[in-house]
Formats: sequence, C-alpha cells, structure tokens
Amino acid sequence: MLTCFDVANYFLTKNDDEEAGELISNLKLQKLVYYAQGFHLAMFDEPLFGESIEAWTHGPVIPDLYHVYKSCSYGPIPLPEDFDLSSIPREKKEFLDEVFEVFGQYSALKLRDMTHEEPPWRDTPSGGVISHELMRDYFKTLLSNEG
Repeated sequence: MLTCFDVANYFLTKNDDEEAGELISNLKLQKLVYYAQGFHLAMFDEPLFGESIEAWTHGPVIPDLYHVYKSCSYGPIPLPEDFDLSSIPREKKEFLDEVFEVFGQYSALKLRDMTHEEPPWRDTPSGGVISHELMRDYFKTLLSNEG
C-alpha cells in the first residue's frame, strides 16, 4: 500500500509542466489526494493509502500531509527533491494519471467547492474522519453514472 505522501509526491511531479496551469497548493493537493483515495476505494474496494482523511472547513484534509506543507500556505508547493518515481507500481501510476487528468485541471477553490457538494465531506461532522465506507459508496455512484 502507498502512503498519502507517495500519492502527493506523484501529483507534485505532474506539476513540472508549465502548461499544466496553476501550480499545486496545499489546498489543491489535499483534494487531489482525496479524489484518488475515493476512486481507488470505489474501483478496487481497498484504500490507496492508510492515512485518515478528515472533514475540515475547506473540505477533506489528510492531517499528516497538511502539516508537512502548511508552511507553503496558499502558495505553490515545490517539486519533491528525493522522490523515486519507480517506487510507485505502474498500475498505480496509470490510476493516478487518470485522477490527475480529470481533477488536476481544476483550481484549488473549484475542487474545494466540489467536495463541499459531496456526501463524504457534507455528511461527516466537522473535524471527524471521513469513513472509507462513505467514500467508497459515494464514488461508486460516480463510476456507475459514467457507465
């Protein structure tokens, strides 16, 4: 199993393209990692990473990840220096690429607003842990709507 830091670092390496649009802030990174976890739970019935996601004011947040990058505030997070891309299996990279292709195009504020409309965040008390079951069930509905 990956860690939230593996997923975050992978997304940050995708930010090396000037045409990718806005640089990734802590707020945007939180939402990208959240969407990766949600879709992984829906598609594979198992978590992508083990760290918990909580319902905070600005949407779903992985506290462990937040605290590492909080010094960046709303600014861009620099590219990871010591991240080995080969540490992520090919099939996980392909999955993360799909998540980034869909959600990486949106601004941090748009992603925050999107999560505020969704049951996993909306139905979890502020500061509470968003359950894997709630995420899996919600994201499965998104997958079935695509089909």
